[in-house]
Amino acid sequence: MRTLTFWGVMFFAVPTACWSADPTADDWYAAGAATVARAQARQPVPGLAKNVILFVGDGMGVTTVTAARILDGQRKGGSGEDNALAFERFDNVGLSKTYSANQQTPDSAPTMTAMVTGVKTSDGVLSVAPQVARREARREAVQSGALKTILEHAEDRGLSTGVVTSTRVTHATPAACYAHIAERDWEGDADLPAGTDVPDIARQLLDFAHGDGIEVVLGGGRSKFLTESESDPEYADRKGTRRDGRSLWREWEIRHKAAAVVWNRSGFEAVDPATTEHLLGLFEPSHMKFEADRAGDPGGEPSLSEMTAKAIAILARNPRGYFLMVEGGRIDHAHHAGNAYRALTDTIAFSEAVARAVELTREEDTLIIVTADHSHVFTMAGYPKRGNPILGKVVEPGKKEFAKDALGLPYTTLGYANGPGYTGPSPDQPAGSKRFEHASRKVEPATGRPDLSATDTGAPDYLQESTVPLAAETHGGEDVAIYARGPGAHWVHGVMEQNAIFHVMREAFGWR
Repeated sequence: MRTLTFWGVMFFAVPTACWSADPTADDWYAAGAATVARAQARQPVPGLAKNVILFVGDGMGVTTVTAARILDGQRKGGSGEDNALAFERFDNVGLSKTYSANQQTPDSAPTMTAMVTGVKTSDGVLSVAPQVARREARREAVQSGALKTILEHAEDRGLSTGVVTSTRVTHATPAACYAHIAERDWEGDADLPAGTDVPDIARQLLDFAHGDGIEVVLGGGRSKFLTESESDPEYADRKGTRRDGRSLWREWEIRHKAAAVVWNRSGFEAVDPATTEHLLGLFEPSHMKFEADRAGDPGGEPSLSEMTAKAIAILARNPRGYFLMVEGGRIDHAHHAGNAYRALTDTIAFSEAVARAVELTREEDTLIIVTADHSHVFTMAGYPKRGNPILGKVVEPGKKEFAKDALGLPYTTLGYANGPGYTGPSPDQPAGSKRFEHASRKVEPATGRPDLSATDTGAPDYLQESTVPLAAETHGGEDVAIYARGPGAHWVHGVMEQNAIFHVMREAFGWR
């Protein structure tokens, strides 16, 4: 039997997919045996973790991982199916049950709360117990139900901490690490209802009272940190939204030793990790750009990989270790828009950030967990031949023409169960998404579906078709995957409640 070069691709090591020939039955048999042999040789990484990095692909369900794996492999010149994203090479894999305390299909607030506090809570609230009602406006009531987060524990123990995201740093996933509030949308003081004395999320970030404060915060959301009289540094026609007169991004430099505040690529690149102890980077008034659009940003934005690397370089100076959370947050936003292209390209960028973290850390002392907070109603269907463009229309094995539905029309491999990509007949049908224009809105009257024969379904702005018309696609309620490497990674196994992820990290640190 010939020497094979693709087993590592399929299971652990090689970053590109390159089968030199179609594998034979003997090849497949040998690959399965080799996989079991590797599993038999595996041993848990001994000792405790000095550092923990939690990667959260927001909305990165299993279908998203599969489709992104294929797209990544096809971009590298392979068929795609035998490719592997960076975190798919981790030895330890489990499933996370994502339901919240009050919903079958959750949002990002309770799911992230579960991962960083060890407690499941209700939708819409951040790091408070489920007994706290959503939109509770009394500060005392919120504080009485506050749940201590893994980041707060780390700061109290003298570790360094960081939060990196492609969304606003006050958005649900990053905010759950440091804020306690009964409404995820209360990101700035202008968002608070009259009569509440609960501090907004941005203010809680600056007034963070654990340890010496969070060392690194990188993402978007400048408007929540600038006053109404302050002009945005990147967009002269925009101003901040704060009404309390506090310029929070200026306060960062006043409050912290050896601090830096940056808003563009040049400022980010000028930051010296050897001399900077506290870094706040806010690269957009709202969310950062999608990876597909990042190159066109006026001020320039660092990639998720670059932000991850900078954060690790600063945090790793602490001999006691660190906790870092990195979120690929715009995977979720692209799915809500029904736009698979941007969801998958952001997932690939997320994988590249994981790969960078693996390069910069040692498995012997750093636990890396990669997971999602929830899934989406994103589907991969039909019977496309191997290597068929994942963003394309279905072509079955042995065929050259597009596969047809029962009405005689071609269809795509990827789709959504609901969302703005609905193309059926309706007098109130919108002309396009608020975020992206649908590439084909010409509906066939007799069928309710467009003829996609001449449509480029791989175009960046194409919206995959959806079954149920909604202004925005929704989350999915199925389990999501957990991938882990490093000390304590072997505790990630089987089907786990999502809040157990906190306890894996806590035990890996050896905290009692």
